[in-house]
Amino acid sequence: MWTYYPDLLAKPVPRYTSYPTAAEFDGIDPGLHRQALGQTDGDISLYIHIPFCEKICFYCGCNTAAAGRKQRLESYLRALHTEIGLVASQLSQTVRVRRIAFGGGSPNALQPDQFHGLVDSIFFNFACPDPTISIELDPRTMTQEWAEMIGRIGIERASLGVQTFSAHCQEAIGRVQTEDCIVQSVDWLREAGVSSLNFDLMYGLPGQSLGDLEDSLQRTRVLGADRVALFGYAHVPQIIARQRAIDARALPGQEQRFAMAAMGYAYFVTHGFAPIGFDHFAKPGGDPLAQAAMAGTLRRNFQGFTDDQSEVLVGLGASSVSSFPHLLAQNEKNSGRYRMLTSQNALTANRGILRSADARYRGAVIEQLLCHGRAQLGACLMREARASLYPFIDRGLAAIDRQWLTILPDGLPYARSIAAIFDVHRTPDKRRFSSAV
Repeated sequence: MWTYYPDLLAKPVPRYTSYPTAAEFDGIDPGLHRQALGQTDGDISLYIHIPFCEKICFYCGCNTAAAGRKQRLESYLRALHTEIGLVASQLSQTVRVRRIAFGGGSPNALQPDQFHGLVDSIFFNFACPDPTISIELDPRTMTQEWAEMIGRIGIERASLGVQTFSAHCQEAIGRVQTEDCIVQSVDWLREAGVSSLNFDLMYGLPGQSLGDLEDSLQRTRVLGADRVALFGYAHVPQIIARQRAIDARALPGQEQRFAMAAMGYAYFVTHGFAPIGFDHFAKPGGDPLAQAAMAGTLRRNFQGFTDDQSEVLVGLGASSVSSFPHLLAQNEKNSGRYRMLTSQNALTANRGILRSADARYRGAVIEQLLCHGRAQLGACLMREARASLYPFIDRGLAAIDRQWLTILPDGLPYARSIAAIFDVHRTPDKRRFSSAV
């Protein structure tokens, strides 16, 4: 199916959930964030970050900590409620929230009543006419009470952090969860009215074989997932200290990772799923993500592939990122400093980057390549990129027709490497990014 060209995958590249990427963020004047909020109009989306988990997995690169210290968690929630009010006060009365996404960490590290209070605070402070609500969940801490609360709120979309069904892989990454636990979570969520259920899976895990991966793919399909995100594990222990608990000697090599990605793609497209890029999948027909891919309206933001058409995403909580057409602004990462800033009634965004016209142009090209497999290039950008594109074109992975660059079917696993050609910030620094596949 796909041909492995190691030289074309040698350079680590970002996942491009934004452009410029978070690796380019630097200190910014908090006034820029305040000004961007004040200039926002129309429909927006919200992302709320809960940086706590009941247990911390070795592989995880998210900004999260153990939820065991009750006082710290409650203090964080007080700060988050304060920030919700502060941010809402900066927005025009014409702003309407159409999407609300809760991520982390694990939102269900909170108690159901704590989470319900958070939702009430959002609806009290923002105008939210019938928003679509999504949530990330940890099956290990899922309960019937949580599912019932999800049903009462009307959350339609949920994502389960499954990663793998293989017991020895679970042990190796510090995420032990039985199949019964996952099955029970699925049953509860379906009974609660969740109509779009995503499974997060991973390949490239320590000790993982092709057989282990295939077993996880089959169990995911049988359990009725509507969407699947099949991520390649990014091993960067020099950046994420907790990954040092993973034995790098047990990790599959680059060629085996490539074979795993190819297997995942082949499995899902031959079992009734529509491919979204090369490592995401959705059931065609009713699923909005598959519909967006078919209609050419698929987008990419900090949550990955999405059908969200809003140009503004407002992030709430420590480390969350707000995205405006001209600005990317990240909140204070450290939860202690985040709490201190909110106690002073101050907005907490202190890192980010202004997006110039050129950055927005390049970002649009990168997004179109990853979402739709083709992009129209201006003459200057075509001249700039042509020499770097030749290795992909010569091997039948991409094609140029006048102003159009197209990623061909065999080039799907090279999509990020092709997109990276248009990234003026890209460096050969292998410490910052992981393998493209």
